[in-house]
Amino acid sequence: MSRESAYAGWDVRKAGPDDAEHRLLMLPGGMCTTEFYADVMAEPALAEAGLGMVAATLPGFGGTPPPTDMTIENYARTMAEFAAETGCDVLVGHSLGANVALEMVAAGMFPGPVVLLSPTFSREDEAMFLGLMDRLGRVPGVGSLAWTVMMKALPRAMRSQLPPGRAEVLAADMGKNDPQLCRQIVRRYYEYLDRHGSLVARLCQSGAPAWVVRGDRDEIGLTQQEHQGLRACPRVTMVTVPDAGHAALVQQPQQIAEVITEAAATGTGRR
Repeated sequence: MSRESAYAGWDVRKAGPDDAEHRLLMLPGGMCTTEFYADVMAEPALAEAGLGMVAATLPGFGGTPPPTDMTIENYARTMAEFAAETGCDVLVGHSLGANVALEMVAAGMFPGPVVLLSPTFSREDEAMFLGLMDRLGRVPGVGSLAWTVMMKALPRAMRSQLPPGRAEVLAADMGKNDPQLCRQIVRRYYEYLDRHGSLVARLCQSGAPAWVVRGDRDEIGLTQQEHQGLRACPRVTMVTVPDAGHAALVQQPQQIAEVITEAAATGTGRR
């Protein structure tokens, strides 16, 4: 398969100089596209640092062709190959994209640095409604209908959680998803979380310089044990973004850009 055909139909957004010393690979969250990185990519701090930027929607979301294998491990392999092809040496992921990024460094596919925006470290941390949708999605005759109804309601439900000036565009973007593909991907995601229990040790043992970034009103939880484990990790920097929830990258893009710039500049930071 040629390079072009391997990525046919992908949603890819680029910015910054072609000859940049450092290039970011930016992975959006589940049901999100590269549109969610538009505000961060436009921040002056990234341009002033001379960073190249490549944002890529996870295949299967936003109307893009889905992979045959929807496991997190396969997403990590696919995006690691894409990072190598596009010359990216700094990794940024949000939500589900952060979990794919975490697996990339944990499996030794990417050396870091990595910026993880609101990752989930265990099933316990995840939003209750997503766990409910996963359980309903496994019920014959009910799962398909439940996901169809949920995806129709999602754009309206998300508007209140997004910045007013961007809410309509971003919410509509989320409405482009295929309910049954989302149902399958979420199932594989929970299976991944269940395989590992907690991903804290997996991240720490990778040795990759990592920034774990969460909004002060983040809907994704973090247990006390996980928090202590991350704090004890010598190569993990923990950042709390004020006045932000799970979508800090669109709520506080300037602060997210500053963290990314720090990661790209040092690669060995510490909290």
